[in-house]
This record gives sequence, structure tokens and C-alpha cells, in this order.
Amino acid sequence: MATDTGAATTDTSAATIDTGVEQFLAELAHQRRASPHTLTAYRRDLALLAAGAGGRSLAELQSHELRRQAMRLHGQGLAARSLARTLSAWRAYYRWLARRGQLAADPCVGLRAPKRPRALPKALGIDQTAALLAMPGDDPLAVRDRAMFELFYSSGLRLAELASLNRVGGLDLAGGEVTVTGKRAKTRTVPVGAQAAAALTTWLEQRVAMAAAGEAALFVSRRGTRLSPRAIELRLAHWAKKSGLGLHVHPHMLRHSFASHVLQSSGDLRAVQEMLGHASIGTTQIYTHLDFQHLAKVYDAAHPRARKK
Repeated sequence: MATDTGAATTDTSAATIDTGVEQFLAELAHQRRASPHTLTAYRRDLALLAAGAGGRSLAELQSHELRRQAMRLHGQGLAARSLARTLSAWRAYYRWLARRGQLAADPCVGLRAPKRPRALPKALGIDQTAALLAMPGDDPLAVRDRAMFELFYSSGLRLAELASLNRVGGLDLAGGEVTVTGKRAKTRTVPVGAQAAAALTTWLEQRVAMAAAGEAALFVSRRGTRLSPRAIELRLAHWAKKSGLGLHVHPHMLRHSFASHVLQSSGDLRAVQEMLGHASIGTTQIYTHLDFQHLAKVYDAAHPRARKK
């Protein structure tokens, strides 16, 4: 049977589903109000287990047998995400059996799916970033958005950090830096580039007329109140579409682009870690893969032995 995201080919058409499984699914449907999609997925995942049980009741299977079946599915090409979902269904069923007193020991204890490969973050190219930030217009909203996204990209901020910035206390244009409080209440200070500083100076002149009395936020809405993270996300999507990039740009993509571009230029992974506010350099190291992809593209385009004839 083919899965939604994997490539396992186990035939479950002839597998006999335990009476216990039917009772388990019925309880999920009637007492826990599980969705039809969930019930279908659980039935499929338990059928995978039954297909390899040789006609035995699932309650008879031991830990080593479940591990062997999980390894078999993985070997057949079932993706890590799909296998994790399958094991979750198995665990739910065996916990249900244990609550009913039908197991001496839960065979799923210690059963783990293989680690999923970590997806690389998506980053814009330097030219794409420049096209996005070259947004036209001198109306207050355009001025605000230009300052907002220049700062976002210039300093590698998180969305929540950008939205929580105040007019006073975080931004220091004279010193060319901004101080934010990130995850785990960790405060860091990062540079603000010249273009971002110029855009922010222009915005601060216009902000006076937009901000409500007593509003502390650096970036405010039409109503004069703090701009929400969701509003920032929508404005970025609007400008990405207007710039003709042809792709959806989400706020974190500007942070990824900042990290990738600084690393490409400097090669200083430790400095990028500090500016991003990562607790572990291991988190930052994913950007070395983006940097390698960039170098690989340059190599393919430039090396005479890399080009196809």
C-alpha cells in the first residue's frame, strides 16, 4: 500500500483486523469524536502492523517484533514523517489495550521513529531581497513598511521581536544598533545597517502623525496602535506580490536571508550565531548548508568542467 508521503509497498488488503482494533476505532469515533480522516489513518496504520503479524493477534506481539516491523517499513521507503505517524497509531492502540488490562507490558515502550532530515530554511537571493525592499511610494504606509522590512532584513530579527519594538528603549539610530528580547527572555544587541537607519529616520518623521497618543510601539497601524505580527506578515506578502517575485515571502524568510547573506560574505558562523540569538551554534550551522548551495551554484555556472556540453 502506498502512503501519502512514503513509499512503503506492504499489501494490507488481505490483513485481518483484530476485533480489538474495531472496538478501539469505535471508541475513538463515538467517545472521543475522532475525525473520519483520523480513523482512516489509524485503520491503515494498524493494518500495516497486522499485515506483518502472520495472522496473530496484535495483543500477542512483543517489543522486538514491533521494532522489526518498523524497520521493515522504513526499509521499504516509508518516509520518517509517515513512520512517526504510524508508530503514534500503534502506541495509541497498545495504550488502549493496557487500560483494558489486556497486556502484561506495553510493547511500544522505547519504540522510536528514525530522525527526520532537517529541512533547510528558505532564503531569498540577494537580488530578490533588493527587489523586495525597493518598494515604491512615499505614503505613510509605504514608508512604514519600507522601514520595517529594511530593519527586519538588516538585523535578522524574529517576527515577535520586530512587532514588540518600542519607539524608545530598543532602537538606537545614533549608535547604529537595536536591542531586542528574544526567546527565553534573552536580550541581544545587533547592528542596524545604513539603509535601514535611513528608512527608519524617514518613518519616525511620519510616525508622529500616525501614532495614537501615548502609543509606545515603533511600528503602528492605521489606527495608531501597535502593528500585530499577523498584520506584518500580511504586509510582507502584499509587497512580495507587488514586487513580482513570484513566490510567497513569509517574515522568517527575511531572517533566513539575513543569516545566509552575512555568512556568504563573512564566513563567520559565530558572529551570525550571536546576531541571530541562537543558544547553540548547532542551530546556526544549518545556514552553512545554504552557503554551500550558493557556492555549488557558482561552481556549476563558472567551472569549465562543471558545465554540461
